[in-house]
Amino acid sequence: MLTPAEFVETYLDLGERKTKAPALRLLVLGVLAGFLVGCGACVSNTATFAVSNPSAARIISGLLFPFNLFIIVMMGAELFTGNNLIAMDLFAGRVRLSGMLRNWLLVYGGNLLGGCLLAAGCAFAGQMDLGDGALAVYAMKVAANKCALRFGRALLLGMGCNILVCIAVMCSSCAKSVPGRAVGVYLPISFFVICGFEHSVANMFYIPAGLFVKSLPGYAALAAQAGVDISGLTLGNFLLRNLLPVTLGNILGGLLVALLLWYAYGKKTEKAA
Repeated sequence: MLTPAEFVETYLDLGERKTKAPALRLLVLGVLAGFLVGCGACVSNTATFAVSNPSAARIISGLLFPFNLFIIVMMGAELFTGNNLIAMDLFAGRVRLSGMLRNWLLVYGGNLLGGCLLAAGCAFAGQMDLGDGALAVYAMKVAANKCALRFGRALLLGMGCNILVCIAVMCSSCAKSVPGRAVGVYLPISFFVICGFEHSVANMFYIPAGLFVKSLPGYAALAAQAGVDISGLTLGNFLLRNLLPVTLGNILGGLLVALLLWYAYGKKTEKAA
């Protein structure tokens, strides 16, 4: 495996290339990553909607969800949260702030589009009919709970999430075999899911799925019968009460990991050169 110093040196080259990649390529690979993360969220909802024990539900989700990031790594798709590590290039003077932000915005937009497209497909194609619509009710409940988070809590949960996501990117990149890359991704992602941390790209599926389902009268009636309050499940709450603070938290968590790695290993590499 690569040492941490070798990883930083390798990623600095990769991050520089990411900031110079064609816009359409970044957008398309961003859509792919958003779709794949959405698949992980969809699988988690489908596997746990009938599980009454919250600890068991978290563990099941933690076992299933991480495979999406492994596929993203193997396919070379572009994930906003992982790309927060490009900040190492900024600290090292390898890229400009404008180049880093260009990558983040294009990839973020692609991730959002990919997640929303999958969410719409699941809602309108009847994927959530499982359990006589119980899956749809669960999707709305999950989305409503995420929209009800306080700003500060969502921010901190977002930070915790992306610290682990960036560690997963590092561990996977350090491995020199496919099984090693899989394990490197799997464990940190499993940890953040079981801990209940907030991932902005995953929420680009979870909450739109709830919103799309809520727009269908039959599903909304089922939520009312089950006593699930979906009054707070709105587009405004999605954007302002969840996506905004979680995204900021993800960025702060990613910047923290990038700064620590660059300070511990990147500066020494630069001096040696």
